[in-house]
Amino acid sequence: MDLTKGLPVAIHLKTEVKQNNETQEFLFDLQGQVVKMGDTLYIRYKETQEDGALIPVTLKLSPDGSIQLIRSGDMRLRLKFVYREKADTSYQTPYGVMFFSTYTKDLHFSLKDQPTSGNVSVKYDLFTAGEKIGSYKLLLEFTA
Repeated sequence: MDLTKGLPVAIHLKTEVKQNNETQEFLFDLQGQVVKMGDTLYIRYKETQEDGALIPVTLKLSPDGSIQLIRSGDMRLRLKFVYREKADTSYQTPYGVMFFSTYTKDLHFSLKDQPTSGNVSVKYDLFTAGEKIGSYKLLLEFTA
């Protein structure tokens, strides 16, 4: 499996958001790409906003077991997930910078060869100014 040049994949993305005793679930079926650079695996796709804008998103799966979620565009966000650790980050918006931290409760990644496929599962809490905003679950499955 040579992923150095990138491999087109079908992506099924499910996110669950729990805030203020309410749960929302979002499902997306997208086309994306998996690229391997050194020992790091990147899963790239474009997220469609309500206004139709496409936002580039990258999941960076590092050899140390950490995962980063990177959203580009006008509002730049980089969330880092390390199993049972807190990680600080910022969110660049047109109105200024907001500061957040994540606490990763569960983190799992698996990759298969034939066909090239895998899944990423992250459960985390999001905080700002020391206050918990909500609990989140992200499940991304991809298949070549």
